[in-house]
Amino acid sequence: MPTTAAKKTATSKSASEYTAHHLQVLEGLEAVRKRPGMYIGSTDSRGLMHCLWEIIDNAVDEALGGHCDRIEVVLLADGSVEVRDNGRGVPVDIEPRTGLTGVELVYTRLHAGGKFGGGSYTASGGLHGVGASVVNALSSRLDVEVDRGGKTYAMSFRRGEPGSFSDVAGARGTKDPEHAFTPYVDISELEVIGSVRRGVTGTRVRYWADRQIFLRDATFDVEGLLARARQTSFLVPGLTLLIRDERGPEPMEEVFLHHGGISEFCEYLAPDAPVTDVWRLQGSGTFTETVPVLDSRGHMTPTEVERECGVDVAVRWGTGYDTRVTSFVNIIATPKGGTHLAGFDQALVKVLRRQLELNARRLKVGTDRLEKDDVLAGLTAVVTVRLAEPQFEGQTKEVLGTNAVRAIVARVVEKELTARLLSSRRPEKQQAALLLEKVTSEMKSRISARMHKETQRRKTALESSSLPAKLADCRSTDVERTELFIVEGDSALGTAKLARSSEHQALLPIRGKILNVQKASVTDMLGNAECAAIIQVIGAGSGRTFDLDAARYGKVIIMTDADVDGAHIRTLLLTLFFRYMRPLVEAGRVYAAVPPLHRIEVVNGGSKANEVIYTYSEAEMRRTMASVIKRGRNVKPLQRYKGLGEMDADQLAETTMDPRHRTLRKVTAADLERAAGVFELLMGGDVGPRKDFIIDSAHALDPERIDA
Repeated sequence: MPTTAAKKTATSKSASEYTAHHLQVLEGLEAVRKRPGMYIGSTDSRGLMHCLWEIIDNAVDEALGGHCDRIEVVLLADGSVEVRDNGRGVPVDIEPRTGLTGVELVYTRLHAGGKFGGGSYTASGGLHGVGASVVNALSSRLDVEVDRGGKTYAMSFRRGEPGSFSDVAGARGTKDPEHAFTPYVDISELEVIGSVRRGVTGTRVRYWADRQIFLRDATFDVEGLLARARQTSFLVPGLTLLIRDERGPEPMEEVFLHHGGISEFCEYLAPDAPVTDVWRLQGSGTFTETVPVLDSRGHMTPTEVERECGVDVAVRWGTGYDTRVTSFVNIIATPKGGTHLAGFDQALVKVLRRQLELNARRLKVGTDRLEKDDVLAGLTAVVTVRLAEPQFEGQTKEVLGTNAVRAIVARVVEKELTARLLSSRRPEKQQAALLLEKVTSEMKSRISARMHKETQRRKTALESSSLPAKLADCRSTDVERTELFIVEGDSALGTAKLARSSEHQALLPIRGKILNVQKASVTDMLGNAECAAIIQVIGAGSGRTFDLDAARYGKVIIMTDADVDGAHIRTLLLTLFFRYMRPLVEAGRVYAAVPPLHRIEVVNGGSKANEVIYTYSEAEMRRTMASVIKRGRNVKPLQRYKGLGEMDADQLAETTMDPRHRTLRKVTAADLERAAGVFELLMGGDVGPRKDFIIDSAHALDPERIDA
């Protein structure tokens, strides 16, 4: 082993060998290629899409300034992507300090652009000046064409380096990043490749993502692209966005154009029936901040400047309890919020607390205090702010950090929302009253749900008296094994008690058809005896306070008759689970039992026991009977089950309850938004669409299923 002296000698030698020449300075775009995750977040599909949106956002910034009304994005079959706009075009003249053309400066230099206070953009999303240059650095090839001054200029780059490719001149579609490339040595050349009509301007950027950087399975997310294009068309009224995908056997193309702005966007996002109209809350405020400004000598000088922040918010409350709030800074989405969203939340709670205090006697509020979740229940909102040079936390721009924006947004929202709630106009006055009733109901429901959560835990033998008397509980406390059967009526309960395994199977009977909770309020739902019993027995609360870990049973199985009424009851129960106990459905812990419709007993000769066959549909029964008769066998009279109560206990156990033989259907909701739409169609309060659905689907009904 080395001695202490030897260790010290080795350490000092290592330290002496670590000198300045070991330090590495990455020039230009080398840093981007070395650490791409610092600039685009990741090198998978998300990073690929981030690069695309850096280019698209440059075009959108032109639209924000009123210089562009059409953007086209084309995903080409060779793996490249092209973004075209009819904006002013990237400057082509020489920038005096660097001696580079505007095109080369924008696409090769980090922190270069027209969005740092130079007067070109008053509000923009791309404020780090690294977007276009980063995309260039991470592309195996990037071509730029600019229409300005009656001419078309072009420049090409290979992994951020300007030069020329050996493409066939003038032949479209022959461009390839693998073609021979000659970098510029002494001076770059912005080539004039054609002419355009006077007044025609625009920029076209086509690039091939570098597969040395991005993962092999990284692909463009077309659905995500369409969703964000739609979102952008709402945020920039009058802007046409065309998305074209030429990679498949058949080209796909969609065009987005909206004139209603964020009011239309808010209505589009809303998932439920309205309580209020879409309210537009607009205003502005000013603040000062100290920023470094480049002076005439090229020095960065701290300067105090006054900024203006424009606030534009669209809010709308609906009958549901889900919240959907999206926020933007200069049309750039901020999915993780920031100071603008904090100010919005602060003002909402403050205004509605004050209104509840003023109407406490009418609303019977008492000493209860409104919380943020009560206000956000059923809220759909689009929060946008526009300001020059916002401070984002990171290049991915997911969080706004400009601190002064919080107070400005809070002030505007507080003033405008208060004016709406105190308006003397009849429609707004009625909507304000409905809104106050809704938030009060949500507050009371939250308190009730909290009480459920605190009291309805797994009960010991001494505590079980607090559970509904009609519950036939199981003995096991192992949630992994326990099952709760919700059965239809007392007749089925009697048979099920004899058929179950009381060790791990519990039974809860319900009487008839429970409340349709899609149309009822939360208060009505909690006041309904059957709904309350189900929530109480499951023991995990309801709505926002539902705690999946507190559920008393590993499986909840809906066991209803195999007829139309049974299907209706099952639908009502699923509506309750989806609306108020959704995590139970998402976890795959809700099932529907599949009882048989027929019992066929085939007579065997001699002492051999008769063979029993269960069938689950009319078609299956006919096929089975035909097969038995064809084999020359006799059958006893067919037994048809109109309900679970007609089965013997051993038959119910064998077909429906015994895990060794039964069939269960797991209830899933892979697409939650679509599932919510279907529940609203079938069970909601709007009759018209449901009537149309019934008429359109009438041809699929089997008349024999109607128990008449």
